Amino acid sequence: MIFLMDLQMMLLDVVYFILRSCLRIVLRPRTKPIDGELVLITGSGGALGRLFALEFSKHGAEVVLWDFNRETNEETAKMVRAQGGQAHAYTVDVTNREEVYRTADQVRKEVGRDVTYLVNNAGVVAGERLLDCPDTMVERTLKVNCHALFWTVKAFLPQMKAKNHGHIITIASVLGLFSTACVEDYCASKFAAVGFHESLAHELLTEEDVDGVKTTLVCPYVVDTGMFDGCRIREEVELILPPLEPLYCVQQAMNAILIDQPLVCIPRLTYLPFLARALLPWESNVATYRFMGSDQCMYPFIETMRKKRAANGPIKAA
Repeated sequence: MIFLMDLQMMLLDVVYFILRSCLRIVLRPRTKPIDGELVLITGSGGALGRLFALEFSKHGAEVVLWDFNRETNEETAKMVRAQGGQAHAYTVDVTNREEVYRTADQVRKEVGRDVTYLVNNAGVVAGERLLDCPDTMVERTLKVNCHALFWTVKAFLPQMKAKNHGHIITIASVLGLFSTACVEDYCASKFAAVGFHESLAHELLTEEDVDGVKTTLVCPYVVDTGMFDGCRIREEVELILPPLEPLYCVQQAMNAILIDQPLVCIPRLTYLPFLARALLPWESNVATYRFMGSDQCMYPFIETMRKKRAANGPIKAA
């Protein structure tokens, strides 16, 4: 009897949340204020990280900037300050857990308060086919895109839980929801990032007195930052699914963060292959990939990366 009652309540909840999500497409929920929040962004020297810093600052938040590249990170800090915001720049290798924990303590001491928003944005890609990819490049991708999430969350989540206030944002990728050829390192790391984030979100939902700690998983399509320079799908399909403009991507992510949306795929069209992967036979998805040109879309990207490495040495993307 109890089982049947629980089943009925579960079905009602499912219907309610489906209807609520549909309604939110038409009627946008009220956004929450984030002025005065302390937001830490990893990979803040890169294109997306810089735009996230500027957008959070526009909303009145104070930003802490973590990046491996001191020069580009300081440039981001200058841009934030130029628009009247507060920024604190730190040079950090997020793959080094001791350095992450040490710098986290340093931030608390120097800034004088706890981080309330954590944006795990740092990301890299090898840009080589699996059998041509050096082991060190594979390891680097996994460490930056996946392992670093463990270290940053462990560094800042305890304080969020203690105060029942915070927000953890993971910048993953649609390639963490469905895959394509020749980016095994990137897909594996982003699938891992999605799994990490979703497991963490479920863990927080099962605990008492932490309903004020929110999570948002951001899965964008290819963003025109140069990270996947040369990546191309079929020309006719690209007319309706072009690479994303970085500012548009960040603004859509911010819209989701400000309403505590658990998951956002950018653009919405990319929800379709995510659903198709789960519902259609493998062969059907392969046929769709071939039609769209997605099966070989990374070939020109790999060639572009090889040319860059030949001219300039190893390329690091973030």
